[in-house]
Amino acid sequence: MRDGILFTRAGGSITPLFDAVFRRLCWTLLVFSLSCDFIPRPGDTSGDQRAAQWVTSGRLVADADPRLTILRLRIDTIPHGHDVLLTRFEFNSEPGIGDAYALSVGLDFGHLRERQVRTPYPLGVPGGVGAVATITCLCRPLRPDSVRGTYWISQRGIAQLTGRIDATLYFTAWDDTAYHRSYRLRQRIEGLR
Repeated sequence: MRDGILFTRAGGSITPLFDAVFRRLCWTLLVFSLSCDFIPRPGDTSGDQRAAQWVTSGRLVADADPRLTILRLRIDTIPHGHDVLLTRFEFNSEPGIGDAYALSVGLDFGHLRERQVRTPYPLGVPGGVGAVATITCLCRPLRPDSVRGTYWISQRGIAQLTGRIDATLYFTAWDDTAYHRSYRLRQRIEGLR
């Protein structure tokens, strides 16, 4: 080593080579981390996705039973139906306190092959992605009002669909239309066939 520069036996410096490789590695990791959906982003909700069903020829069905104050989401398989995703997220902020809840979200994409990857689509509006959500909690019984936000497809494969949702889910009490609640859902969603 002479004057802070490391020399090889042939007399050439390896420090510039090391710097170039290190810079390339840092830029690659930065680009990968910004484009990767596996890494949680700032502001993401902390729900654990517990279920996901993607059907390529179906429709979303919401069965309401006002006597029991529940609404069930399910998928009916029909010929020439739409691409439909039904998923469930569980939230448990403090075990034992009773504020845990689960959100079930149903998305109707229409024909998924016509949708562009990495393009945000509005939720719950004509021309966007149809959306319905239910909540299960130890709280006042709530029925769904609407879902507003965006959804974009990250990857679309033969048997797996990956995307991100950034939405607010609105609910109203079954027994009082003046009582409203909203829940935020912002995170990655996976669906399997």
